[in-house]
Amino acid sequence: MFRSHGEITGFEISGHAESGPYGHDLVCAAVSAVSFGAVNSIVALCEFEPHVEQGGEGGYLKVILPKDLKDSVMTKAQTLLEGMQVSLKTIEQEYDQYIKISQR
Repeated sequence: MFRSHGEITGFEISGHAESGPYGHDLVCAAVSAVSFGAVNSIVALCEFEPHVEQGGEGGYLKVILPKDLKDSVMTKAQTLLEGMQVSLKTIEQEYDQYIKISQR
């Protein structure tokens, strides 16, 4: 999670959880669902497109919010991203050998 002055400015996910065979990796599926759900919610509810990089090796996703968002839009985006972080921390509590959340 990327933060500046207490606000989430974006996030980056990389690597595969490898908690099960390909196609049956529940941790990877959960992290993907939570993170893509948050991005889709931001686009639909906040009505802007964050900068998104994805693909390559290792299940990579990087999302950065624009710097010039109106306060009301930023507040909505923060709520969605904080909710995403809560969901990811819940996964981390149960499967900490496969997922690690850090703040930068």
